[in-house]
Amino acid sequence: MPSMKATITDVAVDLFHRKGYFATSISEIAHQCGIQKASIYYHYPSKENILFHIQQVTMEELTAYLRANLEGLVDIGDRMGAAVRSHVRFHLNKQKETFIANSELRGLTPEHYQEIVQKRDEYEQIFQAIIREGIEEGVFSAADVKILSYAILTLCNAGAIWFKPRGRMPVDAIADIYKNFVLRGLRAGDLAAVAVATAG
Repeated sequence: MPSMKATITDVAVDLFHRKGYFATSISEIAHQCGIQKASIYYHYPSKENILFHIQQVTMEELTAYLRANLEGLVDIGDRMGAAVRSHVRFHLNKQKETFIANSELRGLTPEHYQEIVQKRDEYEQIFQAIIREGIEEGVFSAADVKILSYAILTLCNAGAIWFKPRGRMPVDAIADIYKNFVLRGLRAGDLAAVAVATAG
């Protein structure tokens, strides 16, 4: 049986995802948990602290999942493919949490905002290191590493918006589509072919 704190978190995730952080009240969270409003404050000092906890846990789990999926991989193409698949799979399997993490940053206090941004920067740097290595090896076309990482992550984040768990394609199949799309875009030969075709 989950603890009351876990129940509060789960209810908040559902409400923040469905209604938005600012449109959700502590009273609504308490009501759906079957407790008094004052009881929320025994577990969380504020609604903002609930949001911060969700953001914090989501980023920590996302980063741990990425590192686990990269472990033991040496080939740069394999590493980038695994990174993209990891990011997409996590976002689709944790759809509500990642949607909140990407859309409700403005609800955080400045201190909590900076902490989450730092975690996001650390996560992005893993992608940037893979891209940089691929460029240095001549596997990926030379381009601004940060911009490429932002483009890839923004593209992959979108799945949390439109994905339907009972839709026509399973998570792994969607992740493979993203992986192949990103790798084709990054590989030097493919980009060169696109440039020639466009020029012609």
